[in-house]
Amino acid sequence: MEQHALGILAWAEEDRPREKLILNGRTALSTVELIAIILGSGTQNNSAVDLAKIIYNHFNNNLHKLSRANLQELQQFKGVGKAKAVSLMAALELARRKEISDHQKIQKINASKDAYLILKPHLSDLSHEVFMVILLNRQNAIIKTVTISIGGVSGTVVDPKIIFKRALDHHASSIILAHNHPSGNLKPSKPDIDITKKICHGAGLLEITVLDHLIISHQGYLSFADEGLI
Repeated sequence: MEQHALGILAWAEEDRPREKLILNGRTALSTVELIAIILGSGTQNNSAVDLAKIIYNHFNNNLHKLSRANLQELQQFKGVGKAKAVSLMAALELARRKEISDHQKIQKINASKDAYLILKPHLSDLSHEVFMVILLNRQNAIIKTVTISIGGVSGTVVDPKIIFKRALDHHASSIILAHNHPSGNLKPSKPDIDITKKICHGAGLLEITVLDHLIISHQGYLSFADEGLI
């Protein structure tokens, strides 16, 4: 009780975010203060808040960029050992899974944004390309979301036969294609356009409709259907 009466400024600097959360609730904290709580402590020369600022500034004050950092990248900061790096990665992964859970209630695709909200947690923060497909029934209700291929930083190989097999196995009437661009660039490349045309042609022969192809990054998304490219 005496500590509360003295106020937050009487606390050690790296303890202040904790006290602020206790007194005012979690929404009262800045992103840096939340990171500081996860870190727990700073260094001899920097408080946990200072260390959190250094880390967050390094990633351009962008949580999407921070969430893409691996263990080695986080451990490059003085005062961040393996335990702190793991704690930070675990917290960011929990946030990603919460986002997935929030959008699982979407059962039917009515617009490109619906598909984006479902796929964003899976694709937006990756440092490598992944190609996914949403399988839909005749009412555009989601049957399943599947990963087709995983590639490198600059691309991934997509075999249309695998897409068609997954669609036929689940009796899908239509599909939505999606892949990410780790660079953040949402402009479709010539290979993106060519593979879309190839899949659309093959799907048509099987009486499966390709409703859209989304390119997703931490910057947002591009819809081939919205842009008149499909």
